[in-house]
Amino acid sequence: MATASGEHWSSRFAFLMASVGFAVGLGNIWRFPYVTGENGGAAFVIVYLACAFGIGVPILMAELLIGRRGQGSPPDAMANVAVESGRSRQWQWVGGMGLLAAFTIEIVYAGIVGWVLWYLYKAVTTGFVDVDATAAAGEFASVLDSNIGMLFWTLVGLAITGFIIFSGVKDGIERAVSVMMPLMFVLLVGLAGYNYFAGGFDDALDYLFTPDFSKIGPEAVLAAIGQAFFSIGVAMGGMMTYGSYLPRSISITQSVFIVVIADTTVALLAGLVIFPAVFNYGLDPAAGPGLIFQTLPVAFAQMPGGHLFSVLFFTMLAVAGITSMVGLIESVNAWIEGRFGFSRHKSAVLVVGSVALLSVISILSYNVLEGLRFGGMNFNDTMDYFSNQVLLPLGGLFIAIFAGWAVKRAHSRDELTTLNGLGFSVWHFLIRFVVPPALAIIFILGVSG
Repeated sequence: MATASGEHWSSRFAFLMASVGFAVGLGNIWRFPYVTGENGGAAFVIVYLACAFGIGVPILMAELLIGRRGQGSPPDAMANVAVESGRSRQWQWVGGMGLLAAFTIEIVYAGIVGWVLWYLYKAVTTGFVDVDATAAAGEFASVLDSNIGMLFWTLVGLAITGFIIFSGVKDGIERAVSVMMPLMFVLLVGLAGYNYFAGGFDDALDYLFTPDFSKIGPEAVLAAIGQAFFSIGVAMGGMMTYGSYLPRSISITQSVFIVVIADTTVALLAGLVIFPAVFNYGLDPAAGPGLIFQTLPVAFAQMPGGHLFSVLFFTMLAVAGITSMVGLIESVNAWIEGRFGFSRHKSAVLVVGSVALLSVISILSYNVLEGLRFGGMNFNDTMDYFSNQVLLPLGGLFIAIFAGWAVKRAHSRDELTTLNGLGFSVWHFLIRFVVPPALAIIFILGVSG
């Protein structure tokens, strides 16, 4: 069997950069450090790592082995592997849930990446000179009021993403991530190093890495499970699609561990980029998403070299956003190619164009359509709830059940050849008995909360 496009990664490095790029998104940059600080610092990191390796790693290995063995888009890969194991092709609907999740997330995510690009432009042109808290809040409010501005920068982000996907796996995705991801790592390390000398670094270390086990309760554990599951990017179709491009010479097990370690490292480095400035200038570390757009510009305005720092910071954010969008759209693009027999170019234009049209509703929901409610939530909140609280945990749950109970053990063993007997038995136990109940709990708590 071959993928619809017949393409494969040319190297392990290219695959790893694409996978890490997909996993590392804007949520990693601000949410992981914030959640870590609020839930016990180093104590939370320990629980998170246990969840990442106990839940995230097994299900990510499952996605990649299904993608590689099934050689197709997520629905086709699920169907192919199911038939090979003597199961019904109807398992393809689980792959379809991943595509729906990716498309739903992308509609809102594209607009947020547009904010990042707009702020990168602002950083380049003004550097947030003389910006105080009131001015920064007013600036962000004006962004949310400008539909033309938000639409323009959203389309810029989608155009960059579309060009990468339009160019193919090797000439587009590989070339882009092979430059963008090392650039992001260099920027992260450089900015963290800058903060070491600029002030506030010790406070950031205390905030992120001083263990407070009194804060580790059921809620913190659930937060760790959720963060581990969502930040690695499973059940969104992207990893399964990338797995279908993965040659058998590349170890799934080793690659997954590298991706998860890199994903966590980026998140912690982001904390050492953001929080020294926050503490050094007396800002609010609990500002959530507003931290990036309303709080940090105040710090940039006050710090020596703030103009350059702001440009580098928003460049890093833009890279994180674009590489995640590539993974989200590529999964849908691969399905369109295979399902309708379209060329990559035609399907890329169709998918990106569809996202662009629907992102207009997302943009208008920040102002004109704010009053349009679905169960008390506006359009963006509804999309976020549907994807994060319903599709992702359910999709992950079914993937785990499929890999653990429907796929023949011998077929899984054939894909995970670098695992020794004990290692494979541990993975098989986790994917059968640990991951499904954990994701069922996340789903129940998500929809009941």
